[in-house]
Amino acid sequence: MCCSTNFEDKTMADEGNARGAMKQFWDEHSKDASHEEMMLDSKAAIIGKQEIPEVLSLLPNIKEKDVLELGAGIGRFTGKIAEDAKSVIAIDFIEKFIRKNEEDNGHFKNASFKQADVTELELPESSVDIIFSNWLLMYLTEDEVQNLFTRMLTWLRPGGYLFFRESCFHQSGDKKRSGNNPTMYRSPTMYNAMLSCAVRPLPDGEEVEGYDLLFVKSVETYIQLKNNRNQLCWLLQKQKMSGDSYHGFKTFQEFLDNKQYSRNGILRYEKIFGKDFVSTGGKDTTVEFVNMLDLQSGQRVLDVGCGIGGSAFYMAETHNVSVLGFDLSANMVEIAMERLNERGDSRVQFEVADATKREFEENSYDVVYSRDTILHIEDKLSLFKNFKKYLKAGGKVLISDYCCTGEKWSDNYAEYVKGRGYHLLTVPNYGKVLEDAGFVNVKAIDRTDLFVQSLKKEIAYATSIKEEFIKEFSEKDYTDIITGWEDKVVRCGQGDQKWGLFYAEVPKNVTNGTS
Repeated sequence: MCCSTNFEDKTMADEGNARGAMKQFWDEHSKDASHEEMMLDSKAAIIGKQEIPEVLSLLPNIKEKDVLELGAGIGRFTGKIAEDAKSVIAIDFIEKFIRKNEEDNGHFKNASFKQADVTELELPESSVDIIFSNWLLMYLTEDEVQNLFTRMLTWLRPGGYLFFRESCFHQSGDKKRSGNNPTMYRSPTMYNAMLSCAVRPLPDGEEVEGYDLLFVKSVETYIQLKNNRNQLCWLLQKQKMSGDSYHGFKTFQEFLDNKQYSRNGILRYEKIFGKDFVSTGGKDTTVEFVNMLDLQSGQRVLDVGCGIGGSAFYMAETHNVSVLGFDLSANMVEIAMERLNERGDSRVQFEVADATKREFEENSYDVVYSRDTILHIEDKLSLFKNFKKYLKAGGKVLISDYCCTGEKWSDNYAEYVKGRGYHLLTVPNYGKVLEDAGFVNVKAIDRTDLFVQSLKKEIAYATSIKEEFIKEFSEKDYTDIITGWEDKVVRCGQGDQKWGLFYAEVPKNVTNGTS
């Protein structure tokens, strides 16, 4: 995949002006280097009590780790990091901020403080385990952010982590900004694009180092106190990768967002499935499957592979449950967030995350729900064991997924599965994996009949709105949809493709995670 790094700034002409504008901004807005001034919010003390421990809880284990804190400011996080880390290097561009930080946290012998411009910062290669940045990148130009992401790969040790938090779309603090505000409230998509372009060639010439995305999520404190979902955190891990690891893309997320789930591709699916839905049967199958769960008001649901949010919205609005939906496709989640901002439903949250790497608190959910997502994951047993840990005793799992025949596949189906990167099981084997993970009352149901019925209904609907569809998208998009759906009907008729529905429960008398 080829990345362009020529991002265009709309607010500042060049990088030199950017640094001067930032210094002028903080000279005007911070006289005393107080917490209220740092957060540009009159309620900083109230917010900080919840926000600081929440943000720190999202970090990987920092015990005995060397941490680089960029944009450290007056040290809202420095002291807390120093309590556990092997060392912490606090960097900030504004001298009075870093001096205040040193005054308050200099008693930590493992902490060092430096006034420096991060765009010119030089550090030894592979010298830190974790890079932590809070509200820094929005004061840099796009080119500066891109360059910094790439240089961070040099500073991080193999397997090291990058964590950063930014205000997206608009300001969050209630303090009035001056007319020369240099802050750039970017979209999460912009940061994701820059991260995907940040690579470092390795000496062998065949592999590069880049970032593996673990999650992008909102800061819950801001949702609770300000109904603001646009405070976002990223956690990434440095890893080796080859340019063709995933059909010409460095990571599976890039493959999804650039090939299978481009924004246009998602929206054309939605046109057929119905508003907010991108899975077979749309709302009709969602209603049928959710009814199997007997959801109770106040329960917590984990929606794995949430798409653009249709099932999450339906469960929250119909059954008054709280839903955390996540998907590896950033394009999916961005659309889901747009729809959530329209609704303003505090019971629903979305994040970008990898189901095989994102960890949740044990015994914290009542239901795990997933629609046509786990087909992307090879090690289903480990995933289902994690589901069991996250669920309370008596918790339930409901999954629909693509499956396969137990016989030899046709060449056509084998090529289709390979091109999509699917890892399929037969319906009975899928149920057996759930049993092996420790679930009971497992039901593995072949619903290929419903799949075909839904496909034919969707083909008929697409045909009825052909002119409207082509006008909104294109004739090629229309042909792709019709051909794709008809091919699935044929594959099902030949016995190759199956559609499974799976229900399972956690034993009621066993503590999860220890059975």
